[in-house]
Amino acid sequence: MNKFLPLLLLLLWTSLQAQMLDAIALIVNGQPVTTTEIRTIQRKAHVSKQKAINLLIQDRLQKAAMKNITVPESEVDAEIARIAKMNNISVPKMQKILKQQGTSWAKYRQTIKNGLKQREFFRQTVAKNLPTPTEDELKLFYNKHKKEFNIPAAISVIEYSASSEAKIKQFLKTKNAKGIKSKSLVKKTKNLNPAMLSTLLQTPNGSFTEPINAGDRWVVYKVKSKNGRTQMPFEAAKGAVASRWRQQQQGKAVKDYFKKMRTEANIQYLRN
Repeated sequence: MNKFLPLLLLLLWTSLQAQMLDAIALIVNGQPVTTTEIRTIQRKAHVSKQKAINLLIQDRLQKAAMKNITVPESEVDAEIARIAKMNNISVPKMQKILKQQGTSWAKYRQTIKNGLKQREFFRQTVAKNLPTPTEDELKLFYNKHKKEFNIPAAISVIEYSASSEAKIKQFLKTKNAKGIKSKSLVKKTKNLNPAMLSTLLQTPNGSFTEPINAGDRWVVYKVKSKNGRTQMPFEAAKGAVASRWRQQQQGKAVKDYFKKMRTEANIQYLRN
């Protein structure tokens, strides 16, 4: 009987070690955070143990705040299609690339879904409470962040045009240029109207814009390159300035929201 005692002690020690390796370190409003999670965040995010703990507390608070927010699968599909189109690839091609990178499609979809839930949460709880900036506030923000509003001085494009929307859409689908007129252009950004400037700036090099009704014809532009740098005048940058101002205000509001939520949270520390 005695010869089995060392083996039993070893098994007991191994079991205790395994429990310690993934023990509960703290509980946030009833939701556990394990030591394994903390170590994983430390390793992947290259942060200290305390920073990892803070990030995990934030994660639990966010999940609690968004527990009643639902996102239909159709919205996830639409967002994935939008991302694929923005990168000038098909959804099946995106799936293949992700698989090569070691990311499962289910995990990617969940990441997109979580992002949409966060966006909806911000819209419901934060964005609606943001004040409307005055002209003076926007000008002050612009003057403090001028480097953020540098844009290419010129954009090289190929303009494709056709007599109808159907023809230009068919060209985009097949890339068959029969019956399609084309010409290379260099557009100075200072001469573009805000809508066209925004469209071309948001279109990646090598990609096409959406079809545009030019009155007597339909056109699309293939962006070849963006060259040089120039400062956007305030009036031209006003929309972008307002957008960046809102982003900054939203970030501050979200930070304050969760700071208050954390002070009210029930956090129990079980292990150092």
